[in-house]
Amino acid sequence: MRKTPWLIVGVANLLLGGVFAIAVVSPPAQIKTLLLPGKTSHGHYQIEMKCDACHGSEFTTMQDACLKCHQAELKLAKDTHPSSKFNDPTNAERLSLIDAQKCVTCHEEHRDGRTGPMGVTVPIDYCFYCHQETYKSRPSHAEFSFDSCATAGCHNYHDNTALYEAFLWKHADEPDQLPSPTLIRRARQFSALAVSGSTADAPEESLDDKIVHDWSVTTHAMAGVNCRKCHGASTLPADTGAEQILETWSDAVTHETCRTCHELETTTFLQGKHGFRLAEGLPPMMPADARLTMHKAALHRQLTCNSCHAGHRFDTQFAAADACLECHADDHSLAYRGSPHDQLWQRESDGGEPGSGVSCATCHMPRTVADNGSVHINHNQNDNLRPNEKMARDVCMRCHGLQFTLDALADEQLVRNNFNGRPGRQVPSVEMAKTWLNSRTKNRNKAGATPTTNTPE
Repeated sequence: MRKTPWLIVGVANLLLGGVFAIAVVSPPAQIKTLLLPGKTSHGHYQIEMKCDACHGSEFTTMQDACLKCHQAELKLAKDTHPSSKFNDPTNAERLSLIDAQKCVTCHEEHRDGRTGPMGVTVPIDYCFYCHQETYKSRPSHAEFSFDSCATAGCHNYHDNTALYEAFLWKHADEPDQLPSPTLIRRARQFSALAVSGSTADAPEESLDDKIVHDWSVTTHAMAGVNCRKCHGASTLPADTGAEQILETWSDAVTHETCRTCHELETTTFLQGKHGFRLAEGLPPMMPADARLTMHKAALHRQLTCNSCHAGHRFDTQFAAADACLECHADDHSLAYRGSPHDQLWQRESDGGEPGSGVSCATCHMPRTVADNGSVHINHNQNDNLRPNEKMARDVCMRCHGLQFTLDALADEQLVRNNFNGRPGRQVPSVEMAKTWLNSRTKNRNKAGATPTTNTPE
């Protein structure tokens, strides 16, 4: 009888060991969460079941994993603090204060108790480590607290493309509402090879009157994209028999099929929160797994291209706002209906001037123009969210002046109610930059120096 308790303990330990062994060797699955040393940050929780996304082989470092995903973005943002900056001997001393050459110095994972916005895990006065002299060299900063450097509208550690002094000075006197908004309009270039419902090349078994009608009025049909282009068998001769077509036909269409024509859209979709898991070979994201508030009816939907662009209509107007609001139930999303932006969108949807409306996608999935003039849509919907000043240049300033833009983005309550009102305070950085640069220009002119006009666009 005395051996019974020890037997129970032994069996329990074996079972526990078996569970952990399975968790270690199994492919990405929910069981791996048992091995997590702590809660994962908002940026990485979607892929926490795939440990080797960050923890690679013995031949890779954590820094390599960070750069694999973030290096291109930092380069595009003209990173204010690249690691190469600290290779300069004049900055070497600063590395003794904070090792700014490693991402994990400021962004440690699984540190829930001290993880702040944007995954920062160091105290919020980190700027003060190296920039104490600013209080002496810039009298305008003398009254600011030591932990206020990263206040909205002032400074960011990496991306300051909308906050450089010369940029602030250049756009300082713009009106709140620009007289001529410059939203990028949708490109409408259709092929002479347009097809119609009567020429649908799907096997007879897959033809459906509603599906054919929906497809026939889309830009796909107008551009000559027939059924077999997406469902397979597109490389077979036009006179191929039905049996041969069925052998390669697939009712299911994945994002890789979409990539055939929509390379940039697919790439950015896989970089964003909607497609992040698919990029790592994990099951699709579901609203039930999100940390934002979602509608209960949408919790178990799987997020793929078809989630917003439902086949076979691929309704981009629906995808631009209605699709978002079918899932998202946070304050910002719920406040969109009836907001000034929504009113503009409804007018455009009812036949108003193209490009005059502002949908969810206008701000969160902005259009871009490639070097060859083609128009694409950035499907990485969190690309310009944090810090939100990243939204200023490519989105807000297409309709609004810089001062109004920064004021609005810095007003948390205004963001929460979807900009239904005016900013409650003014960000001082624009006026400070204007005063400082005007004073510097005046002093240069007095000294007889040639005025400079070299300011960022």
